[in-house]
Amino acid sequence: MSPDAKQRSVVVLGAGVIGLSIAHVLSADPANSITFVARDMPGSEPLSQGWSSPWAGANWSPIGARIGYILPFLQLPSRVYYDNKESFSDSPWWKDIVRDFRILSDDELPPGVKAGYGFTTISTKPARYLRWMKNELEQRGVVFVHAAFGGNNSIVINASGLGARSLFGTIIVKAPEVKEFIFDNSSTGTSDESTYIIPRPDGTCILGGTFQQDNYDTTVNHGTARRIFERCATLQPGLLPSRGATIISHNVGLRPSRRGGPRVELESVQLPLENELVPHNGEDTTPKRKLKVIHAYGLGPAGYQDSWGVADEVAKIFSQI
Repeated sequence: MSPDAKQRSVVVLGAGVIGLSIAHVLSADPANSITFVARDMPGSEPLSQGWSSPWAGANWSPIGARIGYILPFLQLPSRVYYDNKESFSDSPWWKDIVRDFRILSDDELPPGVKAGYGFTTISTKPARYLRWMKNELEQRGVVFVHAAFGGNNSIVINASGLGARSLFGTIIVKAPEVKEFIFDNSSTGTSDESTYIIPRPDGTCILGGTFQQDNYDTTVNHGTARRIFERCATLQPGLLPSRGATIISHNVGLRPSRRGGPRVELESVQLPLENELVPHNGEDTTPKRKLKVIHAYGLGPAGYQDSWGVADEVAKIFSQI
């Protein structure tokens, strides 16, 4: 940093994968002095069920429509199945992002499946990845603080995962022989459950899953867990105990989805707040100012695969302030 460069104070709210990725991009400029303020931090134990990043699938898969925050970074053999041709396209929007894209032949499809794709993608171990990101940032001088944020003259990055309105349920299984990601779009008999198998580098797999809107009960539902396991084991018999697989844990927590999709934008907040519900204790001598807040939340199940694209988008907004 040159002697004449102006230091910019940045506060990142939330130390999940989105906040860490944004800080990694912004910290490339030594003029940015970055502090994290968060309840949950990478490496902290026990892990909160209200903090979704450590529990995520942490892979790249074709989720929904393109929103512009996805980067190509792939390495895991994968298949995606469909039980009807109406929702299947010979040329999906993501075909040029993945490697080795192909349409599966009829003899590669399980019973009841009408169509499918094959391609190569990636996955990672969330807790390990988050710790690595935190260590990288600390080496760049980024500070992590367990605290509530009261506001100052910093530019604020809101990556706090606001809007956690859906419940997820997954199973972690030790299954070293399972090496392929599978996502089955076929009907599960219920609108809030899906079927996927995501292998990880350490020989475990995450099996899913559920997407239950406005359900905040984070206890394990063994009926739901059994349905998830049976669907996944039907697609991949290598998950069965008879093949040497072992169930490690059941995960239940809140996913930070947002009605209307992700929010990545700048907002100017007038401080101190002025409305009839703000408490007053005598004359307020706090100087008025505008707090610049860049919101980056609401990615739902796509946080890891969208994180670097969101970070680049936030950096563009930041550069214009």
